[in-house]
Amino acid sequence: MFESLSDKLQDTLKRLRGEAKLTESNIADAMRDIRLAMLDADVNIQVVKGFIDDVREECVGVDVLRTVTPGQQVVKIVHDKLVELMGEGEVPLTLESKPSVIMMVGLHGSGKTTTAAKLALHLKKNKKKVMLAAGDIYRPAAIDQLEVLGKEIGVPVYAERDNLNVASIARNAIEAAKLEHLDVIIIDTAGRLQIDQSMVQELVQISQASRADEILLVADAALGQEAVSVADHFHKALGLTGLILTKLDGDARGGAALSIRKVTGCPVKFIGSGEKIENLEVFYPERMASRILGMGDVVSLVEKAAEELDEKEARILHEKLKKNQFDFNDFLMQLRQMSKLGGAESILKMLPGGRDMSKALGEVDPKHFSHMEAIICSMTAAERGDPDLISFPRRKRIAKGSGTSLEEVARLVKQFTLMRKMMKKTGLLRQLLGGGGGMTGLGGMSSMSESSMEDIGLGVGPSRKEIDRKRKLEKLKKKQKQKQRKKSR
Repeated sequence: MFESLSDKLQDTLKRLRGEAKLTESNIADAMRDIRLAMLDADVNIQVVKGFIDDVREECVGVDVLRTVTPGQQVVKIVHDKLVELMGEGEVPLTLESKPSVIMMVGLHGSGKTTTAAKLALHLKKNKKKVMLAAGDIYRPAAIDQLEVLGKEIGVPVYAERDNLNVASIARNAIEAAKLEHLDVIIIDTAGRLQIDQSMVQELVQISQASRADEILLVADAALGQEAVSVADHFHKALGLTGLILTKLDGDARGGAALSIRKVTGCPVKFIGSGEKIENLEVFYPERMASRILGMGDVVSLVEKAAEELDEKEARILHEKLKKNQFDFNDFLMQLRQMSKLGGAESILKMLPGGRDMSKALGEVDPKHFSHMEAIICSMTAAERGDPDLISFPRRKRIAKGSGTSLEEVARLVKQFTLMRKMMKKTGLLRQLLGGGGGMTGLGGMSSMSESSMEDIGLGVGPSRKEIDRKRKLEKLKKKQKQKQRKKSR
């Protein structure tokens, strides 16, 4: 999401950075490009108009600081206005009752049931005792789905399969949560293909019966302006306390995320960024604005790393590296740690300048890392511990066992050797894992040169150097063939 908008905004602002002075002419050109980019991203037209007017007004009247260029000043103004557009800061859930009640509402297919489970897991990680309640009595598989998800995350699910009174189910679920001394109960409600009177009336009854602390609309970001319209209807009927935008990892153009707060007045509290049960993030407007403008989001990456990575393992790895004992076992662990953070492409997107770095390296193919893992898993314990043992016959056996080619095995061994040398020389692992094992050093990745990343194989398949070598060899072969043909004539 936001890729097209992000590319166009960054390109426009990059041109402005080169300007020695801000004039009405270059500001007008930039504002036109920004307006077109936002409209193309399906941002509400009135929101775009207001945004452009605000940015233009500040740009014209701004006193440019001596320490920055005029273009950099405009970048700051656009960033601040994007933050203002999406909300000044994150809006936490209001969980004051015991148990606190959260109602999940939305249209059919928006991902309510899955999002309810994601939210339950998020609250569980924050030391809350949570229960899910099945309030969708119309979709046959809804209760089954919620029970499966509840079992997966270790959260109890309250359901009454024979009861058709949803308000009664909600009251009974709350009583059950009180008996279990739980902190939060999340009620999954039924959706419709479109908003109708019967649906709204049922939701109002549930809201009154449960006295919900939070009424969260789950909206599909891919709907664009339709999602904004749906949010507005639900807000007028129920008085929403917040929104959760789902499917932001898909081909959604981002317009809903930028428009929805301004149009409805409701804050976006969470965003769904993947299909996995843990793919739910707190929505931080400032961090999202930074991502859109290519400034990265190292804070979110560090938080994710602190949550997913093992600090003790990081310290052990750091010590092994200092003693030059880093082997394929450790490399395999690093590949799996990277996978936990969403893969190399996901990490790059969160780093300042990651967009340009990603373009330079080409599209990151997840299969590349799967092949690397398969190759390492096909090695013996002795080979993993001592990479110098991997002779040509052993490489042939490893390639056959992993279902890869001999070239891929040779490339991985070479990449590993280069990476180990570079890590020891530059302290890269310490940068990645924050010195003695902390997580604050992840931003160090952004300082890696493109050639360094290619050398250690963070690009896809062969590096640019290898591609250039192959091209030169092919040219030499062609020349030799041409010479041989001339001689034969």
